Amino acid sequence: MNIVFAVVLGMLGLAGALTLVRLLLGPDTLDRIAALDAFVVLLVATTAVYVAFYEDGSNIPLLAAVALLGFVGSAAAMRLAERRERHR
Repeated sequence: MNIVFAVVLGMLGLAGALTLVRLLLGPDTLDRIAALDAFVVLLVATTAVYVAFYEDGSNIPLLAAVALLGFVGSAAAMRLAERRERHR
């Protein structure tokens, strides 16, 4: 089972690196906001793998809070970016 956790963490790390590239090089503000939202999802997934590996359920409320904040934050940022694009 340790091999599975290592493979999953490696894949999440690669996805995180590619997401950071999109975040830094994104041609548009909306691309960067979407990349930041994807990075939050990857962070939640990595924390879920940590919870499963150590069989420690104390971080589950943290998962829910970060996921909720990520969703609300990205939705608000997309709305503000869209509004700013309309005024140009």
